[in-house]
Amino acid sequence: MSYRQWGNLQSVSGLLRAVRQQRGMTLDELAAGTGLTKSYLSKVERGQSVPSIAAALKISRTLDVDVARLFSDDQEAGTLSVERAADRGGERQHAVAADMLGKAMSPFVVRPGRQFVRHTHPSHPGQEFLFVHEGTVELNHDGRIIRLDEGDCAYFDAAAPHKLRQIGDRDAAVIVVTYHAPGAARGGAKSQAGARHAGVD
Repeated sequence: MSYRQWGNLQSVSGLLRAVRQQRGMTLDELAAGTGLTKSYLSKVERGQSVPSIAAALKISRTLDVDVARLFSDDQEAGTLSVERAADRGGERQHAVAADMLGKAMSPFVVRPGRQFVRHTHPSHPGQEFLFVHEGTVELNHDGRIIRLDEGDCAYFDAAAPHKLRQIGDRDAAVIVVTYHAPGAARGGAKSQAGARHAGVD
């Protein structure tokens, strides 16, 4: 999803490279598996680019690792995650339950900007649910513009390009939950790498 930035993705560089190497995958193989370019992934690994939610999900699925494990400072697994509003910062996109691994869903609290943001990777496989907690937003889903007021929600196919923006003077907060069916759209390079490194990925 083409939002501005989110949480502690800045910490991804070293961990992403380590996980990729542990999986025995080259950047070329990761690029083929995710559909992202090698140069883009290289910038992410070097901390020169912060990936969108869509790109982060593609990377984590190709590496077969929970997105929270890749993009969180806390790598300890948990079975319950409780997060207090007072502890949450004001970042544009915040990964919820980042300390819980193996989640079937990836929840975020998003504060969209006033403009639709162009992004190289505006979509991802699976489904997405939005709930407007505060303010008013517009959802652009594959070119269709939909206004969502406080309390409104939307559920859609995330494979189509989609993005959000705030409208009105009041800051907006949106709960975003993404879901990707296990085993869907996993292909090419990851399967080849897995065949060569059985038991690793």
